[in-house]
Amino acid sequence: MNKLNSILFAGLILLTTHLVFLSLFLFGAQTSLNAPRIHIKDSNSLNWAGYAVETSLSSPQSGAVTDVKGSWTVPAVDCSATPTSWSAFWVGIDGYSSSTVEQIGTDSDCSSGTAKYYAWYEMYPKFPVNLNIKVSPRDVISAEVSYIGKGSFKLTITDTSTGRSYTTTQKSPSASRSSAEWVAEAPSSSSRVLLLANFGTVLFSSSSATLNGHTGTISDTSWQYDPMTMTTSSGVPKATPSALSNDGSSFSVAWNSPGS
Repeated sequence: MNKLNSILFAGLILLTTHLVFLSLFLFGAQTSLNAPRIHIKDSNSLNWAGYAVETSLSSPQSGAVTDVKGSWTVPAVDCSATPTSWSAFWVGIDGYSSSTVEQIGTDSDCSSGTAKYYAWYEMYPKFPVNLNIKVSPRDVISAEVSYIGKGSFKLTITDTSTGRSYTTTQKSPSASRSSAEWVAEAPSSSSRVLLLANFGTVLFSSSSATLNGHTGTISDTSWQYDPMTMTTSSGVPKATPSALSNDGSSFSVAWNSPGS
């Protein structure tokens, strides 16, 4: 190899290295996608725990859901056993029996043994967007996803403990609007479910949805609901929802295991 070729080769290697680091910088921060529910069988999922509602669980109506609301308390994670793990908590429209999700929520994650807390929204299958809102454990979060017409959704999250709030309008013309959800999730990366961080127990409250112009709680008789238990593929529970409160607006999800 002559001197000129050596210089060109070295320059190519340097450029490639910079591109790799640039890609990691731009995309590496988004560690996971909150992918639609991965089914095992009725009421079980590989990555979701909580509740979903549809006009009919066996034959849901598209275009029915226009709003979902809920509140939860940001759980503190224990990183001692799983120093790198994830847990997400959100309300959203779609994903239960459709391929898109319009959702907003918070994460309680473990990164090399250090707890990390943040807020985000996601218009799956697009990547999640982390928000410039400081979130701390035991903060009370209120969130809402509303369909505002012409394929557009308004997503709002408020940390009622600090007064900080964020609202965005996003488009998803292909959204089915067939389900509403209140979920604790083990996020996924490249279709692989990640380890579920030990969040203890998270309480969801003030849960409501609007379907076909009617607003009610999860247990409203105008629709059907599914309590979803998160399990491994072999059926070991990872997170389990409680029964609904008497008015159907509250429930808790308890962490059981990180999965694998």
